[in-house]
Amino acid sequence: MAVPDDLNKWETLVSIIARLRAPDGCPWDRKQTHASLRENLMEECYELLEALDEGDPGKICEELGDLLLQVVLQSQIARDNGEFEIEDVIKSINDKLIHRHPHIFGSEKVKDADEVAHNWEVLKREERDADTSMLDGVPRQMPALSYSQAIQRRVAQVGFDWEDINGVIDKLAEEVGEFQKSNEEQRAEEFGDLLFTLVNIARRMGVDSEAALREANRKFYRRFSRMEELCRQRGVDFADLSFDEQNALWEEAKKRAEEE
Repeated sequence: MAVPDDLNKWETLVSIIARLRAPDGCPWDRKQTHASLRENLMEECYELLEALDEGDPGKICEELGDLLLQVVLQSQIARDNGEFEIEDVIKSINDKLIHRHPHIFGSEKVKDADEVAHNWEVLKREERDADTSMLDGVPRQMPALSYSQAIQRRVAQVGFDWEDINGVIDKLAEEVGEFQKSNEEQRAEEFGDLLFTLVNIARRMGVDSEAALREANRKFYRRFSRMEELCRQRGVDFADLSFDEQNALWEEAKKRAEEE
């Protein structure tokens, strides 16, 4: 197969993946299954999230391409198995978008984005079986913080929410007290309740809990790496420093990072 000229076309990507999966195609691509690609798909999602956090358009573009590859490859596997076609994937999402936007593709009127979000949940309920929980559509394999925020947001759309954030703050104080009084057997459960309430506060204030923790992790990584660098420059072993000396080094690294 000659290298295609029209590399910016959707059809070219689909044909490349089909060629890779052909009987005389790439051995690695040919052996893949829906299940074998799970880790790759998850990794690509996280790499895209990291690119979005960094705000680098070039990297975002690249990572979106990697994620699109996963979509097309999974669809080609399905075609090879006689399950569905890529056109079925596209039709499915098009049908869903049109159904959930009656204010665009129909006669319904909405006043703001909040009403759109509320209507979205109502329409999703209509699509589910009557005996299915509205929370069943949230993937349980999501990172715990993201899952917590997703299920809290979903129930809030149907009115199960605090009237204002003061109620959540009071609940946080209550959970802190319960955690402080917990014994070893209760500690994990009470800590989970505390985290759940913190996520609720974040949601109410428009903060993405998962993104916020990722940024905190990156900040810690940068500062601790700077501390290690300072130790190397001074010929000292970080582990040999006292806790007070380590804390002083942390403040120095923090100050240097802020000055950059």
